[in-house]
Amino acid sequence: MVCLGNICRSPMAHGVLQSEIDKRKLNWEVDSAGTSAFHRGDAPDRRAIETAMIHSIDISDQRSRLLVSQDLKEYDVIVTMDTNNYNNTLKMAENADEKSKVKLLLNYSHPGENRAVPDPYYSGGFDYVYALIQEAVVAMVDSLTKDKE
Repeated sequence: MVCLGNICRSPMAHGVLQSEIDKRKLNWEVDSAGTSAFHRGDAPDRRAIETAMIHSIDISDQRSRLLVSQDLKEYDVIVTMDTNNYNNTLKMAENADEKSKVKLLLNYSHPGENRAVPDPYYSGGFDYVYALIQEAVVAMVDSLTKDKE
């Protein structure tokens, strides 16, 4: 899960995906990162922590980290929150296989629309952003598990 600073959107998406993995007993690994190092080592924004906690998801132990090229080698799917982070992640890809791993989260709930998960850091709206993420993550897991059947 990738956003800009890795303190709002991607930590919430990380937490929602981990919750789905646990519920469905999937043998998946999830992580999150940012395309910038503005908040490297920081915990998620307190508003993101509070919003996730309302839904019984604890993201307080996560720490912001920078997305690195090794992530594109190690992970099967790299999910980005908006087109800027999508494009910045694509620039890190070294080959077509790595490029094919990079996806926009909301394309799972709104296929082909290339919608962005809005960044609530300055504007607020954490509940709305959480709802968007939750819907898309469930659609993503449904899609990816269907592909494995």
